[in-house]
Amino acid sequence: MDNRIKEHAGIIADWSTEMKEDDKVVILAHSEAEELMIALYEEIGKHGAHPTTLYSSNEANRAYLKNFDGEFKTPKHTLTLFREADVVISIKSDVNVKAMNDVPGEVLSEYSKVRKPLSDILQDKRTCLTAFPTNAAAQLADMSLAEYKDFVWNAILRDWQDVHEKQEILKKKMDEAEEVYITGRETELTMSIKGNIGVNSDGKHNLPSGEVYTAPIPDRVDGHILFDKPLIYMGREIEDVKLKFEEGKVVKHSAGSNEELLTNILNTDEGSRKLGELGIGTNRGIKIFTRNMLFDEKMGDTIHLALGKAIKRSVGEDGEGNDSAIHMDIIKDMSKGRVEMDDETVLENGKFIWEM
Repeated sequence: MDNRIKEHAGIIADWSTEMKEDDKVVILAHSEAEELMIALYEEIGKHGAHPTTLYSSNEANRAYLKNFDGEFKTPKHTLTLFREADVVISIKSDVNVKAMNDVPGEVLSEYSKVRKPLSDILQDKRTCLTAFPTNAAAQLADMSLAEYKDFVWNAILRDWQDVHEKQEILKKKMDEAEEVYITGRETELTMSIKGNIGVNSDGKHNLPSGEVYTAPIPDRVDGHILFDKPLIYMGREIEDVKLKFEEGKVVKHSAGSNEELLTNILNTDEGSRKLGELGIGTNRGIKIFTRNMLFDEKMGDTIHLALGKAIKRSVGEDGEGNDSAIHMDIIKDMSKGRVEMDDETVLENGKFIWEM
């Protein structure tokens, strides 16, 4: 076994989830990630915790969604399992990342709605969403498997304490700020984040991590933005997404490809046309777009906005966050652009406040 796999598992156990004795641990993964699962089971055993693994597969989900003829319902047995769990680890490791391409967008939207209670429960758990390098993911990133393994573990095996300390500077700015102003190519956007919390994403819930994010006030977003990186939804790409906001709501949208799918996403529910997240990526180990949002949204020199649900930990007691069945991240390159918080520049032309 590659020693980097064992190091990966150790970070998940000790840093990301802070695993403890007698913890009930649920792992969701495809069999492609067996080596990482074995390494995790070693860590779980060392910590005196108790594992359960669920099989996760895009192909299996496709088979279900293509053949189910009825009304989707929230799976109560899965709800019970997640409620009882102390730690939930999800490993992106599918053999076919395009398996969902022929599932209609309206079906995916309805399925997302009934699974919302599952994501709500997970916000209060010690969780880790991570990835194991597979041929499918390597092909999507236009890399060999060996090259992709180097990429993945270069992004994951970092000094997360050092990352935490640098990002804390930006987190404090978010905590104090009321208004955010974003400018760039075909972009001029203002939003309020007053009363909400900057979250220092330092490997605790996502691995890799390397971002600082907060929740915009749902009705206080105005302007327009072009996203020059594709939106990836269930393996499908929506390119050149343009959104226009008025009083927090998307009132006009377009895309260079799959615009109908974008429309279906926006029409999911009342909250899907509003923003749930503003994130700033800081991970310098991620230098190229790989069509894997777990990595891409952390890329240095980028920001991302999420349509839909605000992450609970980013909403302050005196703030307000959006609610929705979806949480859909879209990335913008900021190597030529600026982010200001209350007239103070925190990111300009790819340089962060601690680099200026």
